[in-house]
Amino acid sequence: MEPTTDVDTPAFTVIGDHPDASIRLEGLRDVIDVIRPVIEADNGSLQVLSVDVAEGIVRLQLAGACGSCAVSASTLNDGIDRILRSRLDWVTEIIGGIAESDTAGFGGWTPKNYD
Repeated sequence: MEPTTDVDTPAFTVIGDHPDASIRLEGLRDVIDVIRPVIEADNGSLQVLSVDVAEGIVRLQLAGACGSCAVSASTLNDGIDRILRSRLDWVTEIIGGIAESDTAGFGGWTPKNYD
């Protein structure tokens, strides 16, 4: 399949083939649309990099203020992973990355070295 685009969702690569691929992608977009504003409220961003609709593997990346946040790994593992797996029964694995950033978020402790 070709990369999929949507007005509200950046382009991402779709891997594999499944009879319910379009339903799976729509469901993923719906859940991401619920999660994304929470991440953006702290000046972060959540990007879907790729989705394997046959194997159920979703690759995500946190960026912006999330790249400097001490709890970004917890956001991925305890928050986003849990939500996606509980709402989308076809998701088997979440592979998350964090793009490092100098941007600080709101409301969280950010480890920085200041001179």
